[in-house]
Amino acid sequence: MTASVSSVTPGVLVETSAARVVEAPAVGRLSLRARGDLAPFDAAFGAALPARIGQRATSGAAEAIRLGPDEWTIVAPADQLAAIIAAFGGIYAAHLHSLVDVSGREVTYEIDGLRAADLLTLGMARDVASIPSGEGRRTVFDGVTVTLWRDGDARFRMDVWNSFAVHVLSLLVTGCRELAAETL
Repeated sequence: MTASVSSVTPGVLVETSAARVVEAPAVGRLSLRARGDLAPFDAAFGAALPARIGQRATSGAAEAIRLGPDEWTIVAPADQLAAIIAAFGGIYAAHLHSLVDVSGREVTYEIDGLRAADLLTLGMARDVASIPSGEGRRTVFDGVTVTLWRDGDARFRMDVWNSFAVHVLSLLVTGCRELAAETL
């Protein structure tokens, strides 16, 4: 696959009897690093930030996932980022933290279908079945660091840095076709 990332528009990228891969519309994305008492951060987010790595939480249309001991990613509609940034800015003096807009850094692939979990295991050693629905993990897909969100039994989202998006997409397309061929 030789398409540049900028030439790929949101929509279905590959669909077979095994799985479907869709590029999701762009969203606002914030990287939060914080330590200590999370209550002020919970108030700024509008809901309790996830306490355990892999957990997710929502506040309206915004969603947060805990990726590390002091690290969260917050995704929200782009038109809501300014309000979220302002809320966290209001607590900064008393509760030091880092909140960075990384909206342009990644693309999101939505992966679903009967063999969606099998498709993901073609590129990662992680036991996808061990990720509960409604949680997520930072993991590696063919040597590329990704964030994998499990939205349902056979529904996933994969956040991939733009610089690796075409590579990962190429593997997903090939995997979809190979898995579909197995069922013939």
